[in-house]
Amino acid sequence: MGQALLWAAKGMNTTSPNPRVGCVIVKQGRVIGAGHTQPVGQAHAEIQALNDARANGHDVSGATVYVNLEPCSHFGRTPPCVDALIEAKVKRVVVALKDPYPEVAGRGLEKLREAGILVLTDVRPEEAREINIGFLSRFERGLPWVRLKLAASLDGKTALNNGQSQWITSQPARNDGHLWRARACAILTGIGTVQADDPQLTVRAIETPRQPRRIVLDSALEIDPNAKVLDGGGTWIVAAQSNPAKEAALREQGAEIILLPGEDGQVDLKGLMRELAKRHINELHVEAGARLNGALLAQGCVDELLLYLAPSILGEAQPMFALPALSSLAGKHSLHFRDIAQIGDDLRIIARIQHQQP
Repeated sequence: MGQALLWAAKGMNTTSPNPRVGCVIVKQGRVIGAGHTQPVGQAHAEIQALNDARANGHDVSGATVYVNLEPCSHFGRTPPCVDALIEAKVKRVVVALKDPYPEVAGRGLEKLREAGILVLTDVRPEEAREINIGFLSRFERGLPWVRLKLAASLDGKTALNNGQSQWITSQPARNDGHLWRARACAILTGIGTVQADDPQLTVRAIETPRQPRRIVLDSALEIDPNAKVLDGGGTWIVAAQSNPAKEAALREQGAEIILLPGEDGQVDLKGLMRELAKRHINELHVEAGARLNGALLAQGCVDELLLYLAPSILGEAQPMFALPALSSLAGKHSLHFRDIAQIGDDLRIIARIQHQQP
């Protein structure tokens, strides 16, 4: 199963919105085939592994198949993987997690058992859950997994009061941030960041065959049609107020306008998360300013922080979150540290919101 998880990770940046799945086939104590799910519409991990075994002259009948997610049992863009496993006459299938996708949801395991194949489940489920945390979140909660990325000084400042922020953290930390961008289905920012920094919101520090969707929260549709985040088209602009003329200009740039009015003329953030899940967004990567960061956190829309801390102190400067002062510590947002690592000169901290653990 450990090898299957490593194979699944090979599809980290390519399988979206499908899950990341790896498959390893073992016979007489030897690995005879392995593979991982390909981009949407192409072969799933089990088919890749079966083809790999056969291409190397191996008979897969009587073999054991290890896969980190339940094999599919329905016709989608590809035929059911369980049918291929049954036809191959494998003896045993070992699965890390049941697939919550409604068209599968245990049916794949049931079909294998009905065919006389021994099925074992819940093998290394915690690791399997982490690799597909967004996919599972989308079907279990109806929400994407929201990862909020921050780069700050040791005293928690993200920019000087004049807006200067390039660069608080080191190049290795910035490159690492692009790795996390690449695995996400979409990158979200706010209009304030677009106006201040004119970011591209693309993956550039590493090679990737797929660029995440770009999303801008812009309640009053203030974005400049020449903003870099619109380059190449496909950007989603989420607004709270309609402006037909501005919407037409943005559509000419290839953008899509999503109207989700909430309170006080702002975007309905919780409604946006539900909408993104419906639009097949598994993992949402947020890179925004203190105001949007604070609003997302306050409304329970954040699952974990991806925080890069530089060994520097800025003093009076812009904070990570714009949040109201507390009158009691009972109102604090509690997290737990999932991982702490040194990246270049900086610390990378992954801290998960406790009440939203999967």
